Amino acid sequence: MNDYRSIHRYGRNETTINKSRFIGTAMPVASEEEALEFIEKIRKEFKDATHNVYAYTIGENSGIQRYSDDKEPSGTAGMPVLNVINQENLKNVAVVVTRYFGGVLLGAGGLVRAYTKGAKIALESGIIVERNLYYDVEFSIDYTLLGRMDNELMKNSFMVKNKTYDDKVRFFLIVKEGETDKLNDLVKEITGGKAEINLGQSSYHSVKDGKIVE
Repeated sequence: MNDYRSIHRYGRNETTINKSRFIGTAMPVASEEEALEFIEKIRKEFKDATHNVYAYTIGENSGIQRYSDDKEPSGTAGMPVLNVINQENLKNVAVVVTRYFGGVLLGAGGLVRAYTKGAKIALESGIIVERNLYYDVEFSIDYTLLGRMDNELMKNSFMVKNKTYDDKVRFFLIVKEGETDKLNDLVKEITGGKAEINLGQSSYHSVKDGKIVE
């Protein structure tokens, strides 16, 4: 899967609109099975709620998209939640907006706005991020090259996770897919071709404003 937008973590927030309580809960999910498990968990948590409306998208091209109005008037609940997800271009995410009816009818337009807001505050609480693929990378250099290597890595915005000091200095980095060749060229230049980078496992990391979110 290519880089994509999603949320970083589980998120929840709530709002009250005309005496009805709306609780928005969002979760990053890797599969439809995970999305359904999450939805069922929220349903059990709020089993006394009037409605538990949900929507989710799964896959690189959002090939799986599902939603439920959960007995709200058709088109006033689940679709607005799904629209928020799609407008943010988010993938692999599920949202449940729980409603406790407060006695005041909101009308079709009011319901759309309420469920839209419930979805937005849930996703914002989960932190909207870019999900980028990074590789674990390591290489070793002589101590005489340490200062220059530190400067060049910093100058080129490579992220160093750790360094160990033995007979040589070993660097451990995480490098975005597409930048490994650049790093390899840099290491070869500094070491005169005496060191090469070793690629390890790849994994997705959450990135916001150019920085990895832990």
